[in-house]
Amino acid sequence: MLSSVDRLLFVRRVPIFKELRDDFIVRLTSVMHELEFPANHTIFKQGEEGRSLYIVVSGKVEVHIGDQKLAEVEQGKYFGEMAVFDTQPRSASATTLEASEFLELTQEQLYDAIEETPEIAVNIIRELSRLVRRLNDHMNVTNSRNI
Repeated sequence: MLSSVDRLLFVRRVPIFKELRDDFIVRLTSVMHELEFPANHTIFKQGEEGRSLYIVVSGKVEVHIGDQKLAEVEQGKYFGEMAVFDTQPRSASATTLEASEFLELTQEQLYDAIEETPEIAVNIIRELSRLVRRLNDHMNVTNSRNI
């Protein structure tokens, strides 16, 4: 899959890790699990316990509730982060749209990383805030069309 240098360069471009030091990213990426799934593979289902977030190395994933698509996640993007923080069951399902490779970061690995380098928590909060803003904007546009 990825050499340690390729992992560093790849993870460096992921928004929640962008502003972190290289030495920290090297340590973090060294504990991430590499996963591969074929097309149409269910990574997780809505309602399941979740303790990992996934970063797409290659391929595409659809995040959905039933038949309703919420998001399509491509290379360099991540998904599954909500369950890592709130320890609630998964709010949606995730299915590969094509053969895909991932880096998996578990809750324990992430918490250890935050303890060592608290800036990662600020980056994650910033990214989650941007997501909420985009969803709010989308809702506002949708609501204004229905008026």
